[in-house]
Amino acid sequence: MTEVRRFVCDDMFRFNTVNLDPLTETYNLGFYLQYLAVWPNYFSVCESSSGELMGYVMGKAEGRGEEWHGHVTCLTVTPTYRRLGLANQMMDLLERVSEHIYDGYFVDLFVRKSNEVAIGMYRKLGYTVYRRVLGYYSASVDADEEDAYDMRKALPRDVTKKSVIPLDHPVLPEDVYS
Repeated sequence: MTEVRRFVCDDMFRFNTVNLDPLTETYNLGFYLQYLAVWPNYFSVCESSSGELMGYVMGKAEGRGEEWHGHVTCLTVTPTYRRLGLANQMMDLLERVSEHIYDGYFVDLFVRKSNEVAIGMYRKLGYTVYRRVLGYYSASVDADEEDAYDMRKALPRDVTKKSVIPLDHPVLPEDVYS
């Protein structure tokens, strides 16, 4: 049996196997602690009956006015536990928090343009590509700079679905947060 529960500090010492996936962004401990302190409702893990961490999701609430929304900072599932619906469960939880606790207009996330599996999963969950962000993912030793899709899903507060009308042009990373 799988349990989806709130992330606790001790989980940071147990989630290395989850973070070994090359598509998972790994952050410093202070970053995780900040999310846990400021947005605890947005930080959850999936745990197996044997106590193994299977994946986690972390997010936050951000924006102003009609741009007030939930943001998925990271969603990842250990490769051995993929295709079991765990990501769907964690996304559902994050969407419910965004709607019922933070009263957001939408949920957004960034995904590598090359990550077709994740893009397909998000589409099945009702997300659409809002815009392309040029060079969002920085170059690393073994990879070039890569574009991201900013994908969004409107929540009930956005009655007209205005928040998900796609832009007709790509943007630069500095334009995302301005």
